[in-house]
Parts: sequence; C-alpha cells; structure tokens
Amino acid sequence: MATENRASRYQGLVRFLDREAVAGYVFASPFIIGSLAFTILPMLYSFYISFTSYRIASAPTWIGISNYVRMFTRDPRFLKSIGVTLYYVVVSVPLKVGFALFVAFLLTRKTRMAALYRSIYYLPSLIGGSVAVSLVWKELFALKGVVNNVLSALGLPGSVSWLGDPTYAIFVLVLLAVWQFGSSMIIFAAGIKQIPETYYEAAEIDGGSTLQQFFYITLPCLSPIILFNLIMQTISAFMNFTQAFIITKGGPMDSTLFYALYLYQSAFNYFEMGYASAMAWVLLVMVGMVTALIFKTSDRWVYYESKGGR
Repeated sequence: MATENRASRYQGLVRFLDREAVAGYVFASPFIIGSLAFTILPMLYSFYISFTSYRIASAPTWIGISNYVRMFTRDPRFLKSIGVTLYYVVVSVPLKVGFALFVAFLLTRKTRMAALYRSIYYLPSLIGGSVAVSLVWKELFALKGVVNNVLSALGLPGSVSWLGDPTYAIFVLVLLAVWQFGSSMIIFAAGIKQIPETYYEAAEIDGGSTLQQFFYITLPCLSPIILFNLIMQTISAFMNFTQAFIITKGGPMDSTLFYALYLYQSAFNYFEMGYASAMAWVLLVMVGMVTALIFKTSDRWVYYESKGGR
C-alpha cells in the first residue's frame, strides 16, 4: 500500500512538473521563435550564401571560397576598409572610455547638482546614434558651418574643409563617437559608487593625494568595469555605420570607408549579396579575435577582489 501511495505521489509530481514545463515553454516561445526566425536561421543562410555568387535577381550559384579569396587578393577597397576601421577603433575607443571615466569620476564627487549633471551628460548617448544628430554634425563641420565660424571669430583659420579633407574627415567621426560617452559614463559612475569609502579614508589617513587615490584605488577597483566598457565600445566601433553613411558617405578618397559601410555598399549598391555575406562573417571573426585578445590580456591588469587580486 505504501509503495502504491509513493508511486501515485510520484506520478502526480511528474504531471505537475510537466504542466510547469509546458507553461515555461509557452512563455518562452516568443523569444525562441524570434531567435530562430530572425537570428539563427538568417545567420545560417548568410553563411551558405557567402560561398555563392548571389545578386538578388538570380538564384545563388555555388563558387566555394572565391568570395573570401577575392577579399584579400583582388579588392583593395576591402583592405582599405579594414585599415580605416582599425584606425577608428584604436583612436576612438580609448578616448571615449577614458573621457567617460574622467567625467564619471568628476560627477561622483559630492555635489547637489551631480544627478542633474549625469542626466545632461547622458543625453548625447540617447540621441547620438540617430540620423538627425549625424545631419546636425555634418552641418556643424561644413565649410560654412558653426565650427569654422567660431574659429574665424577667434582669429583662427576658418575655412577648413573638415569633411572634404582625408586628413580631417576621420577625426570628425572620432569626435562624434567620443561625444557619445554617456552610457559608459553612467556605468563607471555606478561602479565608483560601489567602491567602499573605507578605502579612501585609509588613503587619506596615510596622506594619499586625490591623484594617488585615483590610480591606486579607483582604477584597480574599476578594472572589471573598464574591461566591460572596453569590449562593448570596441564591438560598437567595429560596427559603426550610421555616422559615416550620413556624414561622409565613406569619402573623401575612402578615408572614412568603415567596414560596415563597405559591406552595406556591396550588398545594396552593387547587389553582391554573397560577397557581402562573406564580409559579414569575416567581420564576426575579426571582432571575435579582438575580443579574445582583450580577454587574454585582462589577466594582467584586471583586479577581481573576490579572487584576491589579478
């Protein structure tokens, strides 16, 4: 009898868990279906057509690795786009992360208006990636734009072709990226707030200056957050498209031909979908390699208090 009761309770538990599982799958189904329909299946199809010659109007034709061979041997614009993108990443990401950290450090000082200042500084990140702001930025740095007018008013050369000179055009886009530091700044500010005050009190007792506290307390404690922001901003910089598309169209002389912009041109200007898909997978590999490199070097400079140091 006892055995039958246990078996009955076990079967009832199984039925209950089955109902729980069904309910879980029902609630998770929108995400599962969305991931399959809009992420996994398109990625698999993109990987397939990267080995084909596909021009939308005609059916894909299998050509093997020809698209990949063409990139590195017969397409100088592809190599140019890699160089421009790497230069943009190397220049803009450290400046953006460093400036965000500096502003966050200033705004976490005890002042009445700190919360308002943080909100104001965060606004550029809310609208900075939009087409409207890119158009405004283009007007600001036009030949007769506000920037040149201000320079003329200060007695400096005010006829600089910011967007027409290959030397300056890339820095206009770098400046726009650095201006969008708000999201990183908020994350840094939250991290600074989590650093125990006792660390700073002990440093003050030992005679440590504000600069010494920053380098020996703030930076080590924030190193995991610096790693996070560095990786996220690096990935974002590799995928930069809107600003270059709206402001410079990749010019002048391909000096702002970002990888994502050239990928877009290959797909929707030249209708080479197979070639563009191959470029997308190369971009995925590049971003993965750079991210892995950052993670690999993080053992030397990231401090985890829970692990007793680096």
